[in-house]
Amino acid sequence: MFSLLGRKTDMVREAEALKGRPEPIATAETHHIFGRPLKAPVPEGMEEIVFGMGCFWGVERLFWKLPGVWMTAAGYAGGFTPNPTYEEICTGRTGHAEVVRVVYDPAEIPLERLLRTFWEGHDPTQGMRQGNDRGTQYRSVIFTHTEAQTATAEASLAAYQDRLRAAGHRAITTEIRAAPPFFHAEAYHQQYLAKNPGGYCGLGGTGVACPGGEDT
Repeated sequence: MFSLLGRKTDMVREAEALKGRPEPIATAETHHIFGRPLKAPVPEGMEEIVFGMGCFWGVERLFWKLPGVWMTAAGYAGGFTPNPTYEEICTGRTGHAEVVRVVYDPAEIPLERLLRTFWEGHDPTQGMRQGNDRGTQYRSVIFTHTEAQTATAEASLAAYQDRLRAAGHRAITTEIRAAPPFFHAEAYHQQYLAKNPGGYCGLGGTGVACPGGEDT
């Protein structure tokens, strides 16, 4: 069994994943900062994308601070278990990563700016960990909602890989693919560092600047 023989840095097989539940778990009703319904539909003209880059507390804070970001939410995606709980995620037996859903207005903030925040905000070469946080839940991922987003993300990865390689870093391990189902995390995880300013944030970048998406 995975729980006995596997490691949290090994991706669980679908047949061994936890079964989950048919209904969503409880989460917050509104965004703690924006005051909007957390599950509000994407407004016309806006887009959504999902980022995983380590513990989602710090990740969400990076993005809610950006002008042009309309909504953020902490959640789980990329695995097999439907409607998982945080406790299940932490076993390594769901296959999900801790992620943040970002809804943004491309007229105010281009995707390249979001991607620069993503690449510079963590070390995308670490595989199934981020700093001292180890496990498949902490892997680096970009889940896209359009072919254009995918193309932009892949071009950004290639450009950043060149910068990292020149600085002596390893290959990027970030997974880029079409967005799978997104499951909202529990209420206490939503905007956690706004509610708990002294809370844990294990994010740390490489110190290498990402080309593109510069502030104007």
